[in-house]
Amino acid sequence: MSEAPYRALSVDSLPQRLGATLRDRLGSPPESWRVREVGDGNLNLVFIVEGEQGGVVVKQALPYVRLVGESWPLPLKRSFFEYNALTRQAARDPGRVPAVFHFDEAQALVVMEYLSPHKILRRDLEAGVKHDGLAGQLGNFLARTLFRGSDLSMKTPERKADVALFSDNVALCDITEQLVFTDPYYAAAMNRHTSPQLDAIAAELRADVDLKVAAQQLKLKYCNHAETLLHGDLHTGSIMAHDGDARVIDPEFASYGPFGFDVGMLIANFLMAYFAQSGHERAPGERDDFRLWTLDVAEGVWTRFRDEFSHLWRTERTGILFPAALYEEQGHGLAAEQALAGLLQDIWVDALGFAGVEMHRRILGLAHIAEFEHIEDTDRRAACEAKALRLGRWLAVNRGRVLGFADVRAVAVRLETEAGG
Repeated sequence: MSEAPYRALSVDSLPQRLGATLRDRLGSPPESWRVREVGDGNLNLVFIVEGEQGGVVVKQALPYVRLVGESWPLPLKRSFFEYNALTRQAARDPGRVPAVFHFDEAQALVVMEYLSPHKILRRDLEAGVKHDGLAGQLGNFLARTLFRGSDLSMKTPERKADVALFSDNVALCDITEQLVFTDPYYAAAMNRHTSPQLDAIAAELRADVDLKVAAQQLKLKYCNHAETLLHGDLHTGSIMAHDGDARVIDPEFASYGPFGFDVGMLIANFLMAYFAQSGHERAPGERDDFRLWTLDVAEGVWTRFRDEFSHLWRTERTGILFPAALYEEQGHGLAAEQALAGLLQDIWVDALGFAGVEMHRRILGLAHIAEFEHIEDTDRRAACEAKALRLGRWLAVNRGRVLGFADVRAVAVRLETEAGG
């Protein structure tokens, strides 16, 4: 651990400051290392450091929100939560997150595996690049991390200590609570949208009482249902992929919350990618195949999550919830399956709702997605975004009445094909 006062790294200062720490992994001398700052997210500094013997990523928290600036201070301790989340995820789904090589709490930095030639998945969704096996890997990651991070699996003392540890991630939870569940539904100061094209639908959604009630019901669940350890910010910008291998990164928003949160947030990003494709087409229909693939991935994520979660329920249910002593050991295996079905239904309903509000906040709130933002023609962009807003509203308000993904697919396809969106 460093005992020096916190100082933000730079391309020039990094080799000297981390030379002793990284020399064995990268080679000497540090002055020969190639250092690039590549952080394109909203919060942190991210460096790729390469030497003769290999490469690493160095991620350092800044004491403010990078997207906004020093006017929005943010605790450095978020790197502590990211480090702890990564170690837990690595144990619960080995190989699906980057390996951690070094953590310095005082300097708020994590040194981790350099995933090359992996790319941020969001960029490939914008470019129309498919990845085989993606839905299965992501669905398994969700099931394994969420099941194994809950009272269905963990020892009670360990879980309660973990809840206490992550409950201190107050500032980042506050960002989620405000930017996801509240700000999109009124004229918050930091909101932005494609204007004037979306002015009317933004006003319509902000006047929608049913939608406001749904959003706050979902916020209530996020704030008060500490069911499992969440990644907390699982979108396609937090996934890197290459040649059939997907890795999940950036869990600094980790906290305890409802099972359906990560599931819904991730599915929402594939649904938004579905609507964005027409904005990137050079000719109508050019991306029809890829567009449908994004829906297939969204459905596949849920299907794989459901199947793997069910497998873990039957083979690893060793926590205090739904104990086998009440079910299988008394010959009540069917009752255990009934309980599983009920829990999965609850997760499905929550996931749909969280997907809906995620779609709204990515279009009407502060932090947007590249698939929409990089559509230069604002009329085309707004047409794509309006369809996603409509689906988001339908998901949030009707989440308890949606029987399966076929219903979601049907509404998405209808919105995409209707004249004028």
